[in-house]
Amino acid sequence: MISSTPAHQQPQRLLAWMESLADPTRLRLLRLLERHELGVADLCDVLQMPQSTVSRHLKVLADQKWVRGRRQGTNHLYRTILDELEAGARRLWLLAREQTDAWPAVKQDRLRLDRLLAQKQGDGQAFFAGAAGEWDRLRGELYGRHFSDAAMLALLPTGTIVADLGCGTGQVIATLAPFVKQVIGVDNSPPMLKAARKRLANKKNVDLRKGDLAAIPIDDGTCDAALLILALTYVADPAAVLSEMSRVLKPGGRAVLVDLLPHDREEFRRQLGQTRLGFDAKELEQLLVHAGFPAPQIQIRPLPPEPNAKGPALFLATAVR
Repeated sequence: MISSTPAHQQPQRLLAWMESLADPTRLRLLRLLERHELGVADLCDVLQMPQSTVSRHLKVLADQKWVRGRRQGTNHLYRTILDELEAGARRLWLLAREQTDAWPAVKQDRLRLDRLLAQKQGDGQAFFAGAAGEWDRLRGELYGRHFSDAAMLALLPTGTIVADLGCGTGQVIATLAPFVKQVIGVDNSPPMLKAARKRLANKKNVDLRKGDLAAIPIDDGTCDAALLILALTYVADPAAVLSEMSRVLKPGGRAVLVDLLPHDREEFRRQLGQTRLGFDAKELEQLLVHAGFPAPQIQIRPLPPEPNAKGPALFLATAVR
C-alpha cells in the first residue's frame, strides 16, 4: 500500500508507529496475529496474560491500524494483514519481526499457539468420531438437504445451455436455472406447461416450449446438455426421442436420463399412463448407440431406492454426443 500521509504529518506517523511497537507484548501480539486470526481468549492463553492486559494492548494496535478486528458471535477476532499496512509501517514491522526472531518469549508463544491450534483441530476430530453414525441425519436437521445439490450444480459452466425434455411442471428447471445460461423446457401437455410457467415466472433465462419429444422444437446443435427425466417410459417411440435428443446437442454435449428399470407392476404402469415396464440397460445402450452416442461414452447404473419411494427402482444413464 502506498502511504497517503501528507509530508508534514509523516514525522508524527513515524513516531506513533515506533511508540506502538515499543512494547514487547505488542510485538508478540503482532507476531501471533500475522500467522492466524485469533480471539482475545486465545491470545490470553498463548501469552499467559489476563484479558485486561491483552485487550489494552490490542486497542493500541487497532488504533494505529496494525491489526483489524471483526466480531464473530460474542467473540472478537483480530488479524494483522501485512499488505494493508502503510509502506513505512510495513518496513518498520519487518525490521521488528527480524529482530525478535530469537526472543525466548516468541519461541514459547509459538509452541503454545501450535498446541492451541492442535487442540481446536482435535475438538473437531473428536466430534466427528462420535457423530459419524449420525452425521447425515444431524447435517440434514441442522442445514437442510439442498445445499449439497447447490454446491454440485455450481460446478456447471455458467455458459451452459440445457434442454429439459419432458419438463413437466418445471421442478428440475427451477433448481437448475440459477446455475446456467439458459434452460429450454419442452413438454406436450398444456396443463403441465401452465404449471411450469407459473412456477418459473421470475426466471428470465427459461424458455418453455410446447412440442412432441419425437420432434423437439429446438434447432440442431443448440444445447450443451439435455435431460430426459421420467419421460422415456411415456413415449411410443423411444428410438425417435433419443435421436432427437442427440440432434439438439452440440458435439461433446451430454445427455442425462433417469427412468424406470424393468419391473412387473402392470397396474402401476396403467395407473400412471406409461407405455412400457421400464428399460433394460442393454436395450437402452443399443438405443443410445443407434441415436448417435458412441458406446464408450455411455454409462448406465441403477440408483439406490430412496427410503420412502413407492415406485419401481430407477436408473441413471449418461452419454456424450
